[in-house]
Amino acid sequence: MMTGNKGEWSEIYVFLKLLADGRLDAADANLNVIPNIYYPIIKILRQENNKELEYCIKDEIRVFDENKNELIHIPVIEFINNSKLLFSYLRSSQGRSFAFEDIEDFLNSIKIFTLSATSTDKSDINLVVHDLKTGLEPKLGFSIKSMIGKDATLFNAGSTTNFIYEIIGNDQIVIDEINAIQTKPKIANRIQKIRENGCSICFRNIQSDTLQLNLQLIDSDLPKILAELIILKYTSPGDSSIALLVNQLTINNPLNFNLSQGHPFYEYKIKNFLTDSALGMTPAAKWNGNYDATGGLIIVKENGDLVCYHIYNHNEFQDYLFNNTRLEQASTSRYGFGDLYQENGKLFIKLNLQVRFS
Repeated sequence: MMTGNKGEWSEIYVFLKLLADGRLDAADANLNVIPNIYYPIIKILRQENNKELEYCIKDEIRVFDENKNELIHIPVIEFINNSKLLFSYLRSSQGRSFAFEDIEDFLNSIKIFTLSATSTDKSDINLVVHDLKTGLEPKLGFSIKSMIGKDATLFNAGSTTNFIYEIIGNDQIVIDEINAIQTKPKIANRIQKIRENGCSICFRNIQSDTLQLNLQLIDSDLPKILAELIILKYTSPGDSSIALLVNQLTINNPLNFNLSQGHPFYEYKIKNFLTDSALGMTPAAKWNGNYDATGGLIIVKENGDLVCYHIYNHNEFQDYLFNNTRLEQASTSRYGFGDLYQENGKLFIKLNLQVRFS
């Protein structure tokens, strides 16, 4: 029995709907379809049981194995009907994980036996499209984010995403008193109490050397900028949207950039971080700067429509990420942050980075 959450089933929904529609529309920064900019789909490539299958869009959907042998052919209407049915299930289903027996039966009939295709990278689906600009037919990997159900994460939390800060300015601060604060918002109240004790909170390093180096590869200032952004989340009024926090960061200018000519230092660097996170960079794996999702990002909208941000539409893609993400606090107990602790006679606190779509 295939069971999965809405994000996992959304990947299957995208697979079925793309074969039903035969095209992928490009979106502007507000998720609206850009007229006359789309990518005709020639085929979808999928790994099943360590074998690559090709789902080719012709008069019907024709499935070929890795030796180019045709296995089956299915009318397009079957994909239209099953994608609509799956979408209705996703809209109405409650809980963390569920199975859809009739959808599974159809998937089995088209040689699909697992929810998520085998992948060693961050792409969720691989397409061969006809590029109307160049006339080429490239193979492109896309990451998939669904707006059906809970907001998807862009940058996942873990112990690897803990930022370490040193507490400076008052040797008499009582650790147990600070750590005993449990009133919500707990972390914000602890930071406020630390500052009321005359202390400064100074970023030192990231718990994971891998993440620290990944971020420095994107931009040497990025660890410091993100560290300031995390602190700002807990100390500034209003919501924790990336756009608002970066605006406040620019006003504060903690890295003392020369802003006399209006250069958007903070916005530019954060946009690059969001883009690389969407297309390949993860906290725990060495990042070499090469995108896994070579096509871009596919969004499943709340009404079931699919739109994409192709790397060609770089500005729209970055604007969408920048204006539709927020910092979110993960579990303090699960990832071990939020408490004061002492090490080598110095006082520290760990804070965590997680980015979610809003």
